[in-house]
Amino acid sequence: MDSSLNLHRMHRASLKNASRIVVKLGTGVLTDSRKQPDLEQISQLAAQIAAVRAQGKQVVIVSSGAVGAGMGVLGFQKRPADLSQLQACAAVGQPRLMTLYERLLAEAGFRVAQVLLTHDDLEHHERHLNARSTLVTLLQHGVIPIINENDATSFTELKFGDNDKLSALVACLLPADALIILTTVDGLLENFGKPNPRTISVVENLDATVEKMARGTASETAVGGMASKLQAAKMAVRAGIPMIIASGKKKAVLARILEGAEEGTMFVAQPDKLAGRKRWIAFFHHAKGTLFVDDGARKALRENGKSLLPPGVARSEGEFAAGDVVRICDLNGTEFARGICDFDCATVQARSTRAVLVHRDNLVIL
Repeated sequence: MDSSLNLHRMHRASLKNASRIVVKLGTGVLTDSRKQPDLEQISQLAAQIAAVRAQGKQVVIVSSGAVGAGMGVLGFQKRPADLSQLQACAAVGQPRLMTLYERLLAEAGFRVAQVLLTHDDLEHHERHLNARSTLVTLLQHGVIPIINENDATSFTELKFGDNDKLSALVACLLPADALIILTTVDGLLENFGKPNPRTISVVENLDATVEKMARGTASETAVGGMASKLQAAKMAVRAGIPMIIASGKKKAVLARILEGAEEGTMFVAQPDKLAGRKRWIAFFHHAKGTLFVDDGARKALRENGKSLLPPGVARSEGEFAAGDVVRICDLNGTEFARGICDFDCATVQARSTRAVLVHRDNLVIL
């Protein structure tokens, strides 16, 4: 047998051992052509999730569809651009979705809980830990948390966020054993839009070649597209969590994925899993500034496990205080690490300290 094929099958088979799973449901698999919740589709997805729970596995749902569900009620044919209209759609649509989830999963014998998050909830360390504690407690009591961004009141997430990213953050928060994103396509396609498209089964190295295959979305209800899913994959696999993109239109797709079957596209997790604090530093912050380092410092950080010292910093950008998370980039502007800087931007720019700027314990190689 071809060695790469055998390795791919081993990666797939590892999913059989996943006991805590985050499932992200996209707007396209939850609403119909009229922008209304698709009852038949939501029912079959709920049945799949109930079947996974019945096996004793823990499941967290990250659900899109609130804005899409509200659009139909309020008469919008396209996703509105106005913030207040977006928030109105979300406010109308979210309870409609939760009512469906609660009824359908209760019929299968499972309870649900609604958890609405903003980026601030996950960035602030105490709130981050509290959110994790709440989710873990719900799971320990057999409850299925259903998570969405708090779209009705938060604005940053609506303008810049998407639930692909949120699902990866939730997977990193717990952490989960697997992240499964169910969408309207079978996975990442090679030769997208051409006569001979092919679903890529396994991605072991999410490099620039893979990223070029991504496209945005033309959907009138969704945000993101394949590009946002690859960004989610980058976070998940760096944290040590495998991610799968697959079609939510297929019956029994979750069971097939968790049986190790050839379904969708699997992104293989990196072997060195990040600890909880490192995951928080790497993924849960809007970085306040950027440190550009020379090649010697880059090598010291990436290959030798060193802390960042002032001589290695060529320049800095942004306004940041001591204790803020900063991006660490090479001289070409490519970000390769993040960390907590022990000094403010003025001190760094003035080169008025010889002390460690970013200690290794507070630094993550991406």
